Amino acid sequence: MSNQQRFFRFLQERIGLDVASVGAPMVERALRQRCSALGAYDLDDYWLRLQQSTAEQQALIEAVIVPETWFFRYPESFTALAGLASKRLAELAGARPLRILSLPCSTGEEPYSIAMTLLDAGIAGNSFRVDGMDISPLSINRAEQGLYGRNSFRGSHLEFRQRHFDEGDDGHLVHERVRQQVKLQVGNVLDPALKAQAGSYDFVFCRNLLIYFDLPTQQRVFEVLKRLIHEQGVLFIGPAEGSLLARMGMRPLGIAQSFAYVRQAESEPVLNSKPLTMAPLSAAPGTLSRPSPVAAPPRKFNIIAAPTPVGPTVSDSNAELLAQIARLANAGSSAEAQAACARYLQHYPPHAQVFYWLGLLSDIAGDTGEALSHYRKALYLDPQHAEALAHLAALLASQGDIAGARRLQERAARRADRESEQ
Repeated sequence: MSNQQRFFRFLQERIGLDVASVGAPMVERALRQRCSALGAYDLDDYWLRLQQSTAEQQALIEAVIVPETWFFRYPESFTALAGLASKRLAELAGARPLRILSLPCSTGEEPYSIAMTLLDAGIAGNSFRVDGMDISPLSINRAEQGLYGRNSFRGSHLEFRQRHFDEGDDGHLVHERVRQQVKLQVGNVLDPALKAQAGSYDFVFCRNLLIYFDLPTQQRVFEVLKRLIHEQGVLFIGPAEGSLLARMGMRPLGIAQSFAYVRQAESEPVLNSKPLTMAPLSAAPGTLSRPSPVAAPPRKFNIIAAPTPVGPTVSDSNAELLAQIARLANAGSSAEAQAACARYLQHYPPHAQVFYWLGLLSDIAGDTGEALSHYRKALYLDPQHAEALAHLAALLASQGDIAGARRLQERAARRADRESEQ
């Protein structure tokens, strides 16, 4: 077993992480950080220290986890929640409060967004409660503090900040009336103790988690989520995870861009489960237009576009590396472009455009599984990344997942409509 492989196996066993989903360079970068922090001589020395310290095991997990979140991310989901919660409360007729779970809740932006949504919808505080759970004690600690900086507030619609936060020198503090609706705790989605909560939740938010697991772990996690949700409950997921749920007995609720799923009726067909990294295809993706009658689109490649301003703000040095990747790819130097992408991910935070390029380069090489994985990572970092939406939709259509392709096409079309109106 190589020096790195034992760490990959450790992360898979502890948190179900499929290292291929985040890329080995990201984990190797975390290993270098932890070796430096401990003053370890080499990976052998660090491995011994890791085995002897539960605190260091958690520190490595923290170094690998990338808590990329902000308030009201995927706003249509929260709009949908407000209407669905009011309807569900009417059905319950006072029998009990609504129960909502946010898992993983990261640094708290999502569970607090849920609470703010329901309060703004006129739902009384005693009529609902929100549980937030995350594997990271550090993230839970930050969530409990309830103090947030500029990076947690994105987009132009920030009116909620005046209603639900107090501004101070160190940032914005969540009002107590919001915080008292949210119970935060450290926890793992694969913890057997969660079985005691079976059927407890009317709504579960589990965003961008499944894409980081291998197929067996995806299935285990999905079974946990399915048990947690009430029979009439709703599961909110990340935009890149819909095709997986459709293959595991869930169907979209039908509210545009809400990423909300419910159980399929027994009479509805369920597609055979497949991993998110699927078998290679002979075709390669092209650009799709608006949804049309079901058909796999003709497939061809366009020259890779220059970098677009998505993901984290870039400095001069990483902006130059992004530009270099574009030049290499446009010149047909695929191997060199992939190597430049790997260098970027070793030295800088994850960037949607880099994962899009990796997806397109994998597609050109005929490696469909890698292409699917990279496109989904791009959409995790930037849910409205136009090129990733189009290429992933084309790839799903070519595999026969017409429903998944159509949902992505519709998202891309809505994005284009919004831009044309501006």
